[in-house]
Amino acid sequence: MVFNKKNKGQQAEVVRALIEPVVVYAGMELIDVEYGREPSGVILRLTIDKPGGVTVDDCSDISRLAGDLLDAKDSLPEPYNLEVSSPGINRLLKKKDDFERFAGQKVLIKTKEPIDGRRNFKGILNGTRENFIVVFSEKTILNIPFDLVAKARLDII
Repeated sequence: MVFNKKNKGQQAEVVRALIEPVVVYAGMELIDVEYGREPSGVILRLTIDKPGGVTVDDCSDISRLAGDLLDAKDSLPEPYNLEVSSPGINRLLKKKDDFERFAGQKVLIKTKEPIDGRRNFKGILNGTRENFIVVFSEKTILNIPFDLVAKARLDII
C-alpha cells in the first residue's frame, strides 16, 4: 500500500495500536499520531506526554523504541521520517479525560460545523457533561458536542 490521503488515517490508527502499549509501559501517554506527506517526504509524528512534562531523553527513547518496532513489524508502506515530541504549552486535547484533567484552563476549540453561526470558541474549560464539552465564554456557558470538535487545544499563550 502506497501513501495516499484515503489511507493516512488508517495508517495512523495502525501505528497507534502498535506504539501506544510501548509508550504506556514507559509511563507516558500517546497524545497524537500524525501520518502524512510533506515536501520532505512521508512523516510520522508521535506526540507524547507524562506528568511533569516530557524530556529530550523521553523523546529519544520513544523514537528508538517506536522506530525499531515499526521496522520489525514492517507497518508502514514506504520510507518515512519519524518525529517524537512533547505536546508543548498549547497541548492538544483529544480524549474526554483531557477535557476533565484540564478543567479551569483557557481553551480554543474549532468545530467541524457551525454552532449558532460560529466554528471557533475560546473560553475557560469547565470539563464535560455527557457527550458535551462545557466551556465558559463571554459570560455564557457553551455545551459543545464531542462529535463536532475538529480541533481543541489549551490556550496558554
